[in-house]
Amino acid sequence: MAADLRLRSLAHLDPTAVQLPHGTEVVTRVARVAAERTVPEGAIGRVVRIEGDAVDVLVVGVGTIRYARSEVVPRRRGQAAWSVRRAESWDALRPCVVLESIVGSRAWGLADESSDTDVRGVFALPLPWWNRLVEPPRDLVGADSASTYWELGKTVRQALRADPNTLEMLFVPSVRALDPIGETLLAARDAFVSAQVYASFGRYALSQLARLAQAARLAEHRHHVLAWLRERPPTERAPRDDWTLDAVAARLATVDPRAHATEADRLLAAKQHVKQLYRSLHDQGLIAASDFPSLVAFARERAPDLDLPRELRPKNAYNLLRLIAAATEWLREGVPRFEVSGAFRDRLLAIKRGEVPLDDVIRWAEEMTPALEEARQTTRLPRGPDVARADELLANATAELARRWVAAEPGPFGRDAPAPHAVEWDDPADRDDRPRSGTELGRRPDDEHHDPR
Repeated sequence: MAADLRLRSLAHLDPTAVQLPHGTEVVTRVARVAAERTVPEGAIGRVVRIEGDAVDVLVVGVGTIRYARSEVVPRRRGQAAWSVRRAESWDALRPCVVLESIVGSRAWGLADESSDTDVRGVFALPLPWWNRLVEPPRDLVGADSASTYWELGKTVRQALRADPNTLEMLFVPSVRALDPIGETLLAARDAFVSAQVYASFGRYALSQLARLAQAARLAEHRHHVLAWLRERPPTERAPRDDWTLDAVAARLATVDPRAHATEADRLLAAKQHVKQLYRSLHDQGLIAASDFPSLVAFARERAPDLDLPRELRPKNAYNLLRLIAAATEWLREGVPRFEVSGAFRDRLLAIKRGEVPLDDVIRWAEEMTPALEEARQTTRLPRGPDVARADELLANATAELARRWVAAEPGPFGRDAPAPHAVEWDDPADRDDRPRSGTELGRRPDDEHHDPR
């Protein structure tokens, strides 16, 4: 029988007690009444906040509801296993952080009373974690997702690609080294700077704004389609069940403002939008199957007022505009500046508050494009990063980590290094990743005989 090596078995995992990081999909084990509506046991939601033993869960169509920790469980057993491993990695390797920064809105000068304090940083792996049978963690993420640390090698590779989050972490004024390895990384950070910021910051932001425009159209189409499916079909004599995918697509085509080469192209685009809608709802766990009949049933039986898609939140739009400005200034001046001020800051805050239509944001981005292109043409930044210097940095850091371990120096990379995760032989036939109902997930794992992955 086939088998493989994985992290130690979690057969005795209690799904009512494991850590639930923000964003975890959960199933409720009790009914609740919210806004004069009963949310039944077995409802699916997503964790948005943790306060002690209380868990705030966003249930689509209802809103945020507070549960006790024991009243919700991960939707999939694999999520519970992943949560435990994530928490174990955080606890074990958090002392191995060598550099950290405060990033996000507090670094950009755009924070308000509701803003989180986002921390990014770098950790190094002690020698016992290298070349194990199980791949070591490359990310450490806190339970509230506000703190994220990347492994040193991953950080270097991201920085060489001019990843905006990585470069921001390395260059914001708040950056500080917690270990000589972090100091070495800071001393070499200029090796990662190149004209590639044009693509990774500026052109990326423009492409994402185009995607936002597409998402906005899809969200508007979603509203129309669900409303229509709650009505009778266009012919009064036709029974309600006569709604078909083609009929809905034909009606949607009449309200699509985009230009199309032919009427056939318009109908095909509308049909694809309907398909994208039911695929999206299925991916969110809101409908039973990724097909049109499930969409019809959803519209008739539930059809709540759905929240805006995650990508349409104002935070995403204002951050993309900020990226264009940051790229333009870095290319033009040769040095980065992430904090914004003046009228541009006021404009970004208005977008963040949701006071600016998306069409205006896209228009502003288009108005910023000529300056971005001019900065690209005239920049004095090198065409690419200094790969040789980055390679030497990583080699020297690796040698230093090995030296501390062999010398048994005090600290997390020497005699006080955390032990790597244990492994054991794990039979794939014992795993079960299928979704569980609230009742099934509420059972204690001791009552079952398989690994709860």
